[in-house]
Amino acid sequence: MPVITTIEDLKHLYRRRAPRMFYDYCESGSWTEQTFRENTSDFDQIRLRQRIAVDMTNRSTATQMIGQDVAMPVALAPVGMTGMQSADGEIKAARAAEKFGVPFTLSTMSICSIEAVAEKTTKPFWFQLYAMKDWDYLTRLIGRARDAGCSALVVTLDLQVLGQRHKDIKNGLSAPPKPTLRNLVNLSTKWRWGLGMLATKNRDFGNVVGHIAGITDPSSLMTWTAEQFDPALDWAKIEKIRDLWGGKLILKGVMEPEDALMAARIGADAIVVSNHGGRQLDGAVSSIRALEPILEAVGDTVEVHLDSGIRSGQDVLKAVAMGAKGTYI
Repeated sequence: MPVITTIEDLKHLYRRRAPRMFYDYCESGSWTEQTFRENTSDFDQIRLRQRIAVDMTNRSTATQMIGQDVAMPVALAPVGMTGMQSADGEIKAARAAEKFGVPFTLSTMSICSIEAVAEKTTKPFWFQLYAMKDWDYLTRLIGRARDAGCSALVVTLDLQVLGQRHKDIKNGLSAPPKPTLRNLVNLSTKWRWGLGMLATKNRDFGNVVGHIAGITDPSSLMTWTAEQFDPALDWAKIEKIRDLWGGKLILKGVMEPEDALMAARIGADAIVVSNHGGRQLDGAVSSIRALEPILEAVGDTVEVHLDSGIRSGQDVLKAVAMGAKGTYI
């Protein structure tokens, strides 16, 4: 096993173990990938001040996010198809987060279902929600998250229209992978991944398959999903989701002060300054550049978190030093 010291070390291992289409799914942005790149490079432009002769004996990374004690101001962000990166990936991530003492956020588009993750964990996790056109399904999904004991609902607001990711199109992204010659050649080199997938029953989108009539195969699932993102999502619908949930509410995808103020006005417990990892609106500013104007606008009226571009503890430190109460990786 190689010695892991940085995210780059993990990415090298990741590239070797995961099928290409799933590696590319996570390690890419939309269109030209400008925003994807600047999420990281803009952190590199921030410099730290080195002060000296300060008593540091009682320093601690422990803090709170939305009133929840956390070992450090870092949550695991919602990532679709984690269970295709590694068998039962969402369960593994949730258990690791629980052991370390940080929040885990389960994606609507996870492979392992809400119930499967709840069964294998002992503490509440957060659930991320996409606003779908099918309100009956949406209502049932929120109810399932509540029944599973999820302690916060993270509503993603920047995916009303899916951003075009060129690598996904070229790779023919699907879950599970389609048995094309190109995929079979690539999968033949990922024996560890293959053995893991053979040993689990979690191979479909667990929060959707079995809960929607007519979803019988990956093709029908992907078609339904693409048609379900709601381009008519507005603040009235967000308030309706808030009322359906009735618990801690986090709104993710806020990049402008006006939207941050509106989120605070409708009673969000926290907002996440996020451009979806540069995977939606290419050409948008990086999240770290958007943070300061939003903090100046909202003050203490809502808790402000940051997502996108964090690659190290120093990046977390920079975001917190600028005023963020939490970050997502």
